[in-house]
Amino acid sequence: MRRCDTRSWDRTDKQRSAVAGASRGWFLRHGRLVATCGVLLLSTVGCVTQGRYDKVAGERDRLATLRREHENRIEQLEAANKSLTAERIALIDENEDLRISSNRNEREVTRLVRVRSQLAESLESSETLLATRSAEIAKMRSSYDGLISDLEDEVSAGQIHIERLRTGLKLNLSEEILFSSGSANLNASGTAVLKKVSRRLVELPHTITVEGHTDDVPVARRYPSNWELAAARASSVVRLMIELGVEPDRLKAVSRAEFAPVASNDTDEGRAKNRRIEIQLDAPTNDSNGNSSADHPSAEPSSATSSQPSPDDSPAS
Repeated sequence: MRRCDTRSWDRTDKQRSAVAGASRGWFLRHGRLVATCGVLLLSTVGCVTQGRYDKVAGERDRLATLRREHENRIEQLEAANKSLTAERIALIDENEDLRISSNRNEREVTRLVRVRSQLAESLESSETLLATRSAEIAKMRSSYDGLISDLEDEVSAGQIHIERLRTGLKLNLSEEILFSSGSANLNASGTAVLKKVSRRLVELPHTITVEGHTDDVPVARRYPSNWELAAARASSVVRLMIELGVEPDRLKAVSRAEFAPVASNDTDEGRAKNRRIEIQLDAPTNDSNGNSSADHPSAEPSSATSSQPSPDDSPAS
């Protein structure tokens, strides 16, 4: 069995004891100082941490307040954004309505400008036409008045009756001034009267209808019926007018025989009134522009004279 080396053990213990003693001596000498420093250190560390804590806590509270404020602001902005979005949509719709209305108004303005231009042209044309018609009416009135003046003697003698109509004139010429009884040949007085009439008719644009009328007494000699006699008399008047310068395309010869009486055929006086030539002047229905002609001097039928044809005792038509 190996023996322990007591001297080595003792030396070690002595060293340890020496170290322990030295440590106890150092702590005894410097313990108060260490304790004081520790207290000071702990005291210092405790004060800095509290200040920082308060500062951090204050910053935290401030940030929390700012956060709440920002959240409230965000909510307000979101609400405002929703409202603005709705307003924007409404404005877009309104703008579209205004655009459509503007386009419609532009089209309407364009149409109205076109209509105004057309009306201006129409007004100018109407004024020109009115001036032309006024001149024509003045000329026709002069011709009417001149015709009545030219036929004053025949009118006064009751051989011619003149009516001034809305569309012109109607001349009622008795048989006795134009023809011999039962004849279709114009006599001298009839030729003279028709020359006066034709001189005025040449100045007028009217269409001219010459109607032959008879009484109801059957015709003898060369004509089979009153139709032929009335037609022959109307044709004689038309031929003379053409010879005197009236345009043929303005003339019509019409036979009415005894079927358009102006009086009763039961008396000699009535039959005399029915034996007649009527010359009717009708204004042209259209002018060169295709418009209706203006009314003529008298708007209502009126008689230029109240004279009537004198009775004819001849039994022939």
